[in-house]
Amino acid sequence: MSATETPAEAEGRPSAGAVLAQEIAQARSGRAGKRDLKPLARLKPYVLAYKGDVFLAVFFLLFAMGSTLAITAAFGQLIDKGLTRNDIAATNRWFIVMGLAALASAIATALRFFYVTRTGERVIADVRKALYAHILTLDPGFFLNMRLGEVLSRLTTDIAIVETLVTTTVSVSLRNLLMVIGSVAMLATVSLHLTLWVLVILPVAIGPVFLFGRQVRKLTTRTQDRFALAAGMAGESLDALETVQAFGREASAGRRFSEAVEETFRASLVRMRVRSGLTAFVFALFYGGITLVLWLGARQVQVEHTMSGGALGQFVILSVFAASSVGALGESWGDMQKAAGAMERIDELLRTQPSISAPAEPKPLPEPAQGAVEFQDVVFAYPGRPDLPALNGFSLRVRPGETVALVGPSGAGKSTVFRLLLRFYDPQAGRVLIDDVDLKAADPREARARMALVAQDTPLFSGSAADNVRFGREDADLEAIRRAVAEAQALNFVEALPQGFDTPLGERARSLSGGQKQRLAIARALVREAPILLLDEATSALDAENERLVQQALDRAMEGRTTLVIAHRLATVLRADRIVVMDEGRVVEQGKHAALVAKGGLYARLAELQFQTD
Repeated sequence: MSATETPAEAEGRPSAGAVLAQEIAQARSGRAGKRDLKPLARLKPYVLAYKGDVFLAVFFLLFAMGSTLAITAAFGQLIDKGLTRNDIAATNRWFIVMGLAALASAIATALRFFYVTRTGERVIADVRKALYAHILTLDPGFFLNMRLGEVLSRLTTDIAIVETLVTTTVSVSLRNLLMVIGSVAMLATVSLHLTLWVLVILPVAIGPVFLFGRQVRKLTTRTQDRFALAAGMAGESLDALETVQAFGREASAGRRFSEAVEETFRASLVRMRVRSGLTAFVFALFYGGITLVLWLGARQVQVEHTMSGGALGQFVILSVFAASSVGALGESWGDMQKAAGAMERIDELLRTQPSISAPAEPKPLPEPAQGAVEFQDVVFAYPGRPDLPALNGFSLRVRPGETVALVGPSGAGKSTVFRLLLRFYDPQAGRVLIDDVDLKAADPREARARMALVAQDTPLFSGSAADNVRFGREDADLEAIRRAVAEAQALNFVEALPQGFDTPLGERARSLSGGQKQRLAIARALVREAPILLLDEATSALDAENERLVQQALDRAMEGRTTLVIAHRLATVLRADRIVVMDEGRVVEQGKHAALVAKGGLYARLAELQFQTD
């Protein structure tokens, strides 16, 4: 119990373990009941894109295996024709053959490693890029149901697991599989009788790998789910570290993360026990069987005289190769199961289709842009809150070049208007139009290109001041950036930075004050030169003097542009051509400031409560 909780509150609060269990169940509910879709097959198109490297990797793999097996044949001849007969020349000759085979195997192995690793790294780079590009297409509604930490875990940890698969495990597994096949084939040429015993042992040793492999995969997926949720918890607390410290919740946040990590460890421990037991069982079966086979071979040499010493020596080496390869296959199978679990989680993201996307044949927006905006009897409720509509019969038409201020109490639906206009969501009923084109019929990117947003929380990015402004328009040159920064009244502080426009601002531009970040965000919107300007409390972080200067810049920016403003600041509202008052997702009043105050309705009450304090 934390210092700020009462005993009753602590008793009623679910433990972090219980919360974690609930979140894991939610995270896994999408996979429950599904058949095994062989998620690793999703890598096939990425691998086939590099057929040349794959061919070379396989060629050198076969060459290295052949050279290694040739060493065993040379070793048998060395014993029978050199050491047994005391023939120095033959001994030297077969040692040279063995050396050349070893050299060829070493060179081929190095080349195999190079091509396998290069291909694997290239494939993973393509998967990582494809996954991130796909995540960027997902609409905000998707992130209402999945933690950002969960997404980042799949983008980093799970891809790292798959990277191990494609750069190491696949190559090692294929090498060991081919070594088993090649060794058994050569064993048959040396002694068919003993080889039949080996073939009896192989299925007995390999069977448990496949029987328990599915269980290992399930345990691996469960561990990765828990880790992702733990990462999500850590990300939330670190992202709001100042808030955590301000409320003295460091111990609580640390305890919650610790319990999540312990849940992850316990799940991982079960997987490790199953996999360790599986590996020990496979090794015991196979090496025990090989010992039996070698005892029978020794009898053929010493008692039955049906096999030479060199042949037995070659059989011993081949048996060791086969046994070690089978044992390695058991371990590699566990790695492949782990990678399959990771790829299943990655594939879930790749298969997730955004609910907001361009139609098959998008309707082009008219040129030149006019900037007309219209909402026609719109009804919209956020996912997860279907019974609580944010907009309910909302209708509004904004003429080109008109400035409209949206005011109303918290929860009236003002920010939702912007989200629908930017088509982050689609309404359940009604239509949203730009220049008389329904947004559902248009390409979202084309529609968003006609809008510039200044959000209340002013999100900026790592990089320089110029990079952050250029985020509004990628092809903006330094002159355009400088002009936008000057119009946003940010030129003085940007030029005062150590490297001016090229000064790195740090992660999320945390080196800047709130007012400085907001002015850069305004500059980012201005450089976009879009016909529709969306201002969501654009001056909320500015003091009175800066607000006056930025408001002058915004006044110039609004000239000739359609502007929608969410604000309660008197200066902004007074400059609007029309004030639209919203309540419970509807338009309840609209008009000029003086007329609305005189009407004595909701706006008049808001003006009394908010504006007089300004």
